[in-house]
Amino acid sequence: MGISKYDPAAKCRPAWNAGKQVGAKRALKVKQIWLIRFFLDREERMRDRALFDLAIDSKLLGCDLVKMKIGSLVSGSAIRARSMVVQQKTGRPVQFEITADTRASLLAWLERRGGSIDDYAFPSRVNHEGHLSTRQYARLVDEWVTAIGLRPEEYGTHSLRRTKAALIYKATGNLRAIQILFGHTKIENTVRYLGVDIDDALTLAETTEI
Repeated sequence: MGISKYDPAAKCRPAWNAGKQVGAKRALKVKQIWLIRFFLDREERMRDRALFDLAIDSKLLGCDLVKMKIGSLVSGSAIRARSMVVQQKTGRPVQFEITADTRASLLAWLERRGGSIDDYAFPSRVNHEGHLSTRQYARLVDEWVTAIGLRPEEYGTHSLRRTKAALIYKATGNLRAIQILFGHTKIENTVRYLGVDIDDALTLAETTEI
């Protein structure tokens, strides 16, 4: 609930976003992705490397990512090449690919982690029967981007969700494909989420000759 500007009590109360950067978080660039991977490997943070890689590939919201169970990632003794999640926010299923690098980091982590297919892939360190919280996931992302010299105010969990989609859009200009990958019901939501503007549209038009 908002506070009226005419409320005397509001005069000495700072705005909720005072000092914070509001708006879409930046997507990571390919070089930045690899810098974070090198950092996590150097620090031998196997769980974080698997979590980071899966976040990039899956393009999931944090609330869906942290709840993934081992059974949705494995088939027998191998990591699946594709998986599917029913999104908490929309109730709609969304599929995603698991690339070779991500499969390798997930396999290494899950072999160390152990557990059954009904266990969470990324358990809470406070309650081992629960999953990593979205708050802790956000703290980890802040730590990762800070470690490679980025401003945490400009990056967050949505940065990881947007990164691969932004790279795909830049390479193909295919908004419909991005809409499917995000599980958006309306293309307008995809346009807004990616931050597509008139310059993007003109750039695509200029590279298309008839």
